[in-house]
Amino acid sequence: MVILGIDTSCDDTGIGVVRSGEVLSSVVASQTALHEPYGGVLPEAASREHLRVIRTVKRQALLEAGVEPHEVELVAATRGPGLVGALLVGLNFGKALAFALDVPFLGINHLEGHIASSVVGGTLEPPFLALIASGGHTSLFRVAAWGSYEELGRTRDDAAGEAFDKVARQLGLPYPGGAALSQLAADGDAGALQLPRPLLGQAGYDFSFSGLKTAVATLLDRQPDAAPADVAAAFQEVVVDALQRTVRRAVEATSIRQVSVAGGVAANDRLREVMLAEPYGVHFPPLSLSADNGAMIALAADHLLRSGSRSLTEEQFGLDALPYFPLAGDGSGASGGRQLPGRVHVGSEAGV
Repeated sequence: MVILGIDTSCDDTGIGVVRSGEVLSSVVASQTALHEPYGGVLPEAASREHLRVIRTVKRQALLEAGVEPHEVELVAATRGPGLVGALLVGLNFGKALAFALDVPFLGINHLEGHIASSVVGGTLEPPFLALIASGGHTSLFRVAAWGSYEELGRTRDDAAGEAFDKVARQLGLPYPGGAALSQLAADGDAGALQLPRPLLGQAGYDFSFSGLKTAVATLLDRQPDAAPADVAAAFQEVVVDALQRTVRRAVEATSIRQVSVAGGVAANDRLREVMLAEPYGVHFPPLSLSADNGAMIALAADHLLRSGSRSLTEEQFGLDALPYFPLAGDGSGASGGRQLPGRVHVGSEAGV
């Protein structure tokens, strides 16, 4: 089946084409230059930019995939979580496109897309654990089957990527700051400075990075001569340790020895290094699919259809955008699982 996937959950317009689980194209129109003067995502501007470029991105995605519009058999688009104005652009564009092509339409949870991106081209099948670490989300799931999820833990405050961006701003790094901070950290000594390690004694699997961000601000105030590269390296090491340590405990508790790591922070070199050294299977998405993109939405739709948890006979043209969209139970948002934060903060790469 040829599936066209659309993601406009935050500030990137992503459309990709997938055939039978193979990514044929993934085109992303970045809005970094648009939001750079504000130091973060301006929601109204993001929505308008999605409207301006989405048709061009769609044409380019089909061209790169070598697929004609009439060959598309299913359109899938992100329903949430994310910025509601941005979500509405992609969701309604997807429904209109599916209607015009006379093909089915599926609304997909953005986080489900990230999970699907981390197993592309591999043999990983449920059950497995899924860590999603991005600018808008940091959560750990047990994936019992495609379409069946249990949230084991989530961030109590800032997401990991959000903390990267905000600490980068404290260090005077350019927007978006997460990648710049990681590059700076490569030249630093993570052991040169001491920072607190959050939730060391917890019984559950939650995350917390707000206090760490504050600790960096305090350190810079008290030690203004501290080498920026050392600050970046020390901060990055604590974040990576928190993610690694929590996942390791979940593996030991559940005896599930396969883990996927997805989201924008999955592109971090240090995180990849330490996680791939773990004595269990760890699966990362290709770097090109780590940040938000439409191909991951098409991949998620493909997995859901193959598993039988979604059907092409479902009537989904009436779906509305859900800025707070829990990924629990059947992933539809109708179950009683814990609701994910789904928050978007100005100054973060939320929704990544």
